[in-house]
Amino acid sequence: MATKEIETWLTDMDGVLVHENTALPGAAEFIEELKRNNRRFLVLTNNPIFTPRDLSARLKRSGIDVPEEFIWTSALATAEFVSHQIPNGSAYVIGEAGLTTALHEAGYILSDNNPDYVILGETRTYSFESLTTAIRLILAGSRFICTNPDPTGPSERGILPAAGSVAALITKATGKEPYFVGKPNPVMFRTALNRVGGHSETTAMIGDRMDTDVIAGVEAGLNTFLVLSGITKRDEVEDFPFRPNKVVDGIKDLVEVAKTGQIEI
Repeated sequence: MATKEIETWLTDMDGVLVHENTALPGAAEFIEELKRNNRRFLVLTNNPIFTPRDLSARLKRSGIDVPEEFIWTSALATAEFVSHQIPNGSAYVIGEAGLTTALHEAGYILSDNNPDYVILGETRTYSFESLTTAIRLILAGSRFICTNPDPTGPSERGILPAAGSVAALITKATGKEPYFVGKPNPVMFRTALNRVGGHSETTAMIGDRMDTDVIAGVEAGLNTFLVLSGITKRDEVEDFPFRPNKVVDGIKDLVEVAKTGQIEI
Protein backbone atom coordinates (compact mmCIF):
# COMPACT_ATOMS: atom_id res chain seq x y z
CA MET A 1 0.00 0.00 0.00
CA ALA A 2 1.03 3.58 -0.67
CA THR A 3 0.37 6.56 1.57
CA LYS A 4 -1.45 9.34 -0.24
CA GLU A 5 -1.73 12.94 0.90
CA ILE A 6 -5.19 14.44 0.53
CA GLU A 7 -5.29 18.24 0.53
CA THR A 8 -8.75 18.81 -0.95
CA TRP A 9 -12.02 16.97 -0.43
CA LEU A 10 -15.11 16.77 -2.60
CA THR A 11 -18.03 14.90 -1.07
CA ASP A 12 -21.49 14.00 -2.21
CA MET A 13 -24.29 14.95 0.16
CA ASP A 14 -27.21 12.49 0.06
CA GLY A 15 -26.12 9.01 1.06
CA VAL A 16 -22.76 10.27 2.33
CA LEU A 17 -23.48 13.07 4.81
CA VAL A 18 -27.24 12.73 5.21
CA HIS A 19 -30.11 10.37 4.53
CA GLU A 20 -33.24 12.44 3.92
CA ASN A 21 -32.92 14.94 6.80
CA THR A 22 -30.86 12.80 9.19
CA ALA A 23 -27.09 13.12 9.52
CA LEU A 24 -25.22 9.88 8.91
CA PRO A 25 -22.77 8.69 11.61
CA GLY A 26 -19.51 10.64 11.52
CA ALA A 27 -20.69 13.27 9.02
CA ALA A 28 -20.63 16.24 11.41
CA GLU A 29 -17.27 15.14 12.83
CA PHE A 30 -15.78 14.75 9.34
CA ILE A 31 -16.78 18.28 8.32
CA GLU A 32 -15.53 19.74 11.60
CA GLU A 33 -12.12 18.07 11.17
CA LEU A 34 -11.82 19.53 7.67
CA LYS A 35 -12.58 23.01 8.98
CA ARG A 36 -10.37 22.62 12.07
CA ASN A 37 -7.40 21.61 9.93
CA ASN A 38 -8.02 24.25 7.24
CA ARG A 39 -8.55 21.69 4.51
CA ARG A 40 -10.20 22.80 1.30
CA PHE A 41 -13.50 21.10 0.60
CA LEU A 42 -16.81 21.31 -1.23
CA VAL A 43 -20.05 19.42 -0.78
CA LEU A 44 -21.32 18.42 -4.23
CA THR A 45 -24.87 17.54 -5.20
CA ASN A 46 -26.60 16.77 -8.48
CA ASN A 47 -29.80 18.18 -6.99
CA PRO A 48 -30.40 21.57 -8.69
CA ILE A 49 -33.65 22.40 -6.87
CA PHE A 50 -32.19 24.27 -3.91
CA THR A 51 -29.77 27.16 -3.56
CA PRO A 52 -26.57 26.65 -1.53
CA ARG A 53 -28.17 28.72 1.23
CA ASP A 54 -31.15 26.36 1.32
CA LEU A 55 -28.88 23.31 1.43
CA SER A 56 -26.67 24.84 4.12
CA ALA A 57 -29.75 25.38 6.28
CA ARG A 58 -30.92 21.82 5.64
CA LEU A 59 -27.55 20.40 6.68
CA LYS A 60 -27.45 22.60 9.77
CA ARG A 61 -30.85 21.31 10.88
CA SER A 62 -29.38 17.81 10.74
CA GLY A 63 -26.40 18.90 12.85
CA ILE A 64 -23.83 19.43 10.08
CA ASP A 65 -22.41 22.94 9.76
CA VAL A 66 -21.47 23.60 6.12
CA PRO A 67 -21.41 27.29 5.09
CA GLU A 68 -23.14 27.95 1.76
CA GLU A 69 -19.87 28.89 0.04
CA PHE A 70 -18.72 25.27 0.54
CA ILE A 71 -21.64 23.82 -1.46
CA TRP A 72 -21.50 23.23 -5.22
CA THR A 73 -24.62 22.12 -7.08
CA SER A 74 -25.33 20.96 -10.63
CA ALA A 75 -27.32 24.20 -11.02
CA LEU A 76 -24.23 26.31 -10.24
CA ALA A 77 -22.10 24.17 -12.55
CA THR A 78 -24.70 24.50 -15.31
CA ALA A 79 -24.87 28.28 -14.92
CA GLU A 80 -21.08 28.53 -15.04
CA PHE A 81 -20.90 26.26 -18.08
CA VAL A 82 -23.45 28.13 -20.21
CA SER A 83 -22.11 31.54 -19.17
CA HIS A 84 -18.70 30.54 -20.51
CA GLN A 85 -20.19 29.12 -23.71
CA ILE A 86 -22.52 32.08 -24.43
CA PRO A 87 -21.91 34.97 -22.00
CA ASN A 88 -25.01 36.97 -20.98
CA GLY A 89 -27.25 34.64 -22.94
CA SER A 90 -30.85 33.59 -22.56
CA ALA A 91 -32.55 30.38 -21.52
CA TYR A 92 -35.96 28.82 -21.17
CA VAL A 93 -35.78 27.03 -17.83
CA ILE A 94 -37.75 24.19 -16.31
CA GLY A 95 -36.66 24.09 -12.69
CA GLU A 96 -36.75 25.65 -9.25
CA ALA A 97 -35.03 28.51 -7.43
CA GLY A 98 -31.65 26.77 -7.21
CA LEU A 99 -31.35 26.82 -11.00
CA THR A 100 -33.04 30.11 -11.83
CA THR A 101 -31.07 31.97 -9.15
CA ALA A 102 -27.76 30.54 -10.39
CA LEU A 103 -28.55 31.57 -13.97
CA HIS A 104 -29.61 35.09 -12.97
CA GLU A 105 -26.40 35.52 -10.98
CA ALA A 106 -24.43 34.35 -14.03
CA GLY A 107 -25.97 37.15 -16.09
CA TYR A 108 -28.60 35.10 -17.92
CA ILE A 109 -32.04 36.27 -19.02
CA LEU A 110 -34.89 33.76 -18.65
CA SER A 111 -37.08 33.88 -21.73
CA ASP A 112 -39.20 31.75 -24.04
CA ASN A 113 -38.47 34.07 -26.98
CA ASN A 114 -35.91 32.28 -29.15
CA PRO A 115 -33.58 31.48 -26.21
CA ASP A 116 -30.01 30.30 -26.63
CA TYR A 117 -30.72 27.30 -24.42
CA VAL A 118 -33.50 25.17 -23.07
CA ILE A 119 -32.25 24.15 -19.63
CA LEU A 120 -33.98 21.29 -17.86
CA GLY A 121 -33.56 20.91 -14.11
CA GLU A 122 -35.46 19.22 -11.31
CA THR A 123 -38.91 20.17 -10.09
CA ARG A 124 -41.66 18.37 -8.23
CA THR A 125 -44.22 20.00 -10.55
CA TYR A 126 -43.27 19.21 -14.15
CA SER A 127 -46.09 20.55 -16.31
CA PHE A 128 -47.27 19.38 -19.71
CA GLU A 129 -47.33 23.00 -20.88
CA SER A 130 -43.70 23.71 -19.95
CA LEU A 131 -42.49 20.46 -21.53
CA THR A 132 -44.38 21.27 -24.72
CA THR A 133 -42.78 24.72 -24.82
CA ALA A 134 -39.34 23.17 -24.31
CA ILE A 135 -39.90 20.69 -27.13
CA ARG A 136 -41.03 23.42 -29.54
CA LEU A 137 -38.07 25.65 -28.69
CA ILE A 138 -35.56 22.83 -29.16
CA LEU A 139 -37.13 21.96 -32.52
CA ALA A 140 -36.80 25.65 -33.43
CA GLY A 141 -33.05 25.61 -32.71
CA SER A 142 -32.46 26.21 -28.99
CA ARG A 143 -29.64 24.12 -27.53
CA PHE A 144 -30.69 21.46 -25.02
CA ILE A 145 -28.96 21.34 -21.62
CA CYS A 146 -29.89 19.21 -18.60
CA THR A 147 -28.48 19.82 -15.14
CA ASN A 148 -28.08 16.13 -14.26
CA PRO A 149 -28.74 12.68 -15.73
CA ASP A 150 -30.29 11.04 -12.64
CA PRO A 151 -33.38 9.10 -13.81
CA THR A 152 -34.91 8.98 -10.33
CA GLY A 153 -34.60 10.69 -6.97
CA PRO A 154 -35.49 9.71 -3.41
CA SER A 155 -38.45 10.84 -1.36
CA GLU A 156 -40.06 9.77 1.89
CA ARG A 157 -42.66 7.84 -0.13
CA GLY A 158 -40.20 6.18 -2.52
CA ILE A 159 -38.53 7.09 -5.80
CA LEU A 160 -39.60 10.01 -7.97
CA PRO A 161 -38.88 10.62 -11.66
CA ALA A 162 -35.95 13.01 -11.99
CA ALA A 163 -34.37 15.14 -14.70
CA GLY A 164 -32.85 12.22 -16.61
CA SER A 165 -36.26 10.62 -17.15
CA VAL A 166 -37.85 13.87 -18.25
CA ALA A 167 -34.91 14.57 -20.56
CA ALA A 168 -35.56 11.20 -22.21
CA LEU A 169 -39.15 12.26 -22.89
CA ILE A 170 -37.97 15.48 -24.56
CA THR A 171 -35.34 13.58 -26.55
CA LYS A 172 -37.97 11.15 -27.79
CA ALA A 173 -40.12 14.06 -29.00
CA THR A 174 -37.30 16.09 -30.57
CA GLY A 175 -34.59 13.62 -31.53
CA LYS A 176 -32.14 15.90 -29.68
CA GLU A 177 -29.93 14.59 -26.87
CA PRO A 178 -29.18 17.01 -24.02
CA TYR A 179 -25.75 17.89 -22.73
CA PHE A 180 -25.71 16.78 -19.10
CA VAL A 181 -23.56 18.99 -16.85
CA GLY A 182 -23.84 17.22 -13.48
CA LYS A 183 -22.14 14.03 -12.34
CA PRO A 184 -20.80 11.86 -13.92
CA ASN A 185 -19.65 14.60 -16.30
CA PRO A 186 -16.11 15.56 -15.17
CA VAL A 187 -17.09 19.18 -15.90
CA MET A 188 -18.88 19.15 -12.55
CA PHE A 189 -15.61 18.24 -10.80
CA ARG A 190 -13.38 20.54 -12.82
CA THR A 191 -15.57 23.54 -12.03
CA ALA A 192 -15.58 22.48 -8.38
CA LEU A 193 -11.79 22.17 -8.31
CA ASN A 194 -11.42 25.59 -9.93
CA ARG A 195 -13.73 27.07 -7.31
CA VAL A 196 -11.87 25.58 -4.36
CA GLY A 197 -8.35 25.82 -5.81
CA GLY A 198 -7.64 22.11 -5.64
CA HIS A 199 -5.39 19.84 -7.73
CA SER A 200 -6.65 16.50 -9.01
CA GLU A 201 -3.64 14.50 -7.72
CA THR A 202 -4.24 15.57 -4.11
CA THR A 203 -8.05 15.68 -4.20
CA ALA A 204 -10.41 12.96 -3.02
CA MET A 205 -14.04 12.39 -3.99
CA ILE A 206 -16.39 10.64 -1.58
CA GLY A 207 -19.61 9.23 -2.99
CA ASP A 208 -22.21 6.54 -2.54
CA ARG A 209 -22.77 5.73 -6.23
CA MET A 210 -20.39 3.92 -8.54
CA ASP A 211 -22.24 5.14 -11.66
CA THR A 212 -21.98 8.86 -10.88
CA ASP A 213 -19.61 9.77 -8.03
CA VAL A 214 -16.88 7.18 -8.51
CA ILE A 215 -16.76 7.09 -12.32
CA ALA A 216 -16.67 10.90 -12.47
CA GLY A 217 -13.88 10.97 -9.91
CA VAL A 218 -11.92 8.35 -11.82
CA GLU A 219 -12.33 10.23 -15.12
CA ALA A 220 -11.28 13.49 -13.46
CA GLY A 221 -8.12 11.84 -12.07
CA LEU A 222 -9.14 12.07 -8.40
CA ASN A 223 -8.68 9.67 -5.51
CA THR A 224 -12.07 8.03 -5.00
CA PHE A 225 -13.80 6.70 -1.91
CA LEU A 226 -17.04 4.73 -2.03
CA VAL A 227 -19.17 4.73 1.10
CA LEU A 228 -21.71 1.94 1.54
CA SER A 229 -24.24 4.13 3.35
CA GLY A 230 -26.17 5.05 0.20
CA ILE A 231 -27.04 3.54 -3.18
CA THR A 232 -24.22 1.15 -4.15
CA LYS A 233 -23.81 -2.02 -2.07
CA ARG A 234 -20.54 -3.90 -1.54
CA ASP A 235 -21.48 -6.87 -3.75
CA GLU A 236 -22.29 -4.50 -6.63
CA VAL A 237 -18.81 -2.96 -6.83
CA GLU A 238 -17.45 -5.90 -8.86
CA ASP A 239 -20.13 -5.32 -11.51
CA PHE A 240 -18.32 -2.19 -12.72
CA PRO A 241 -15.19 -2.12 -14.91
CA PHE A 242 -13.65 0.64 -12.77
CA ARG A 243 -12.83 0.66 -9.07
CA PRO A 244 -12.68 3.23 -6.29
CA ASN A 245 -9.37 3.58 -4.48
CA LYS A 246 -11.03 2.54 -1.25
CA VAL A 247 -14.41 1.21 -0.09
CA VAL A 248 -15.55 2.07 3.46
CA ASP A 249 -18.74 1.49 5.39
CA GLY A 250 -19.44 5.18 5.90
CA ILE A 251 -18.08 8.69 6.32
CA LYS A 252 -17.25 7.85 9.94
CA ASP A 253 -14.36 5.75 8.62
CA LEU A 254 -12.76 8.85 7.05
CA VAL A 255 -12.82 11.18 10.06
CA GLU A 256 -9.22 10.34 10.97
CA VAL A 257 -8.12 10.97 7.37
CA ALA A 258 -9.77 14.40 7.50
CA LYS A 259 -7.63 15.07 10.56
CA THR A 260 -4.27 13.77 9.29
CA GLY A 261 -4.67 14.39 5.57
CA GLN A 262 -3.12 11.01 4.78
CA ILE A 263 -4.48 7.59 3.94
CA GLU A 264 -3.11 4.27 2.81
CA ILE A 265 -4.50 3.26 -0.58
